[in-house]
Amino acid sequence: MSAQRPPVVAVLDYGAANMVSISQALVAAGAHAVVATDAAGLQGVDAIVVPGVGAAAPAMVHLRERGLLEPLREWVRADRPCLGICLGYQLFFDRSAEGDAETLGLLAGRTLALEGAPTLPHIGWNTVEAVRPHPLFEGIADGSHFYFVHSFAPAPEDETVVVARTTHGRPFVSAVASGSLYGLQFHPEKSDEAGQRLLANFLRLVVAADGKVAAGGTGAVARGAVVS
Repeated sequence: MSAQRPPVVAVLDYGAANMVSISQALVAAGAHAVVATDAAGLQGVDAIVVPGVGAAAPAMVHLRERGLLEPLREWVRADRPCLGICLGYQLFFDRSAEGDAETLGLLAGRTLALEGAPTLPHIGWNTVEAVRPHPLFEGIADGSHFYFVHSFAPAPEDETVVVARTTHGRPFVSAVASGSLYGLQFHPEKSDEAGQRLLANFLRLVVAADGKVAAGGTGAVARGAVVS
């Protein structure tokens, strides 16, 4: 990646997301955003964002029909930057209780309905509490408010991937990170200054990852990766 150009981020269009708001937020954070409807749309990009407003089973059907399933898995297994938002984050895990759908299997765990929630869906502003420091949240105060719209959330099997939790009735995992794979249950593109700062932090991680690859380095990889 040239130091003179912004990182190119592909936003996956698989029939379950608002392309406009996340694309605009990425551009405001310093990216060149493109919409990818098939595998060809991933050529020459530096990072992928998997957004989502919808249900797991139809989303997986769309990814398969558009030839995006294996390219997305290969991208993540190569430890290239990928950010999942809301449904996109939920798809990273093995299965979802929403329609009993098999999902991408990039992280061990299942997406489950929120237990003990006072209202469903969980809509509106809520605090995000850090479990461990992570560059994705650099410059963002612990307990900052982000915007949520969901009725399900992942339950990772590996506690080490958990970055933050949020409480709506009971605590749930609202942010994870494994190598260059990042997942958020909230919508940064709808979360004002804190959300824009988080997206800017993601872009800095994208630039850093590009330098690491250029230097021949490797980092942590998601489950199922093959390292030669």
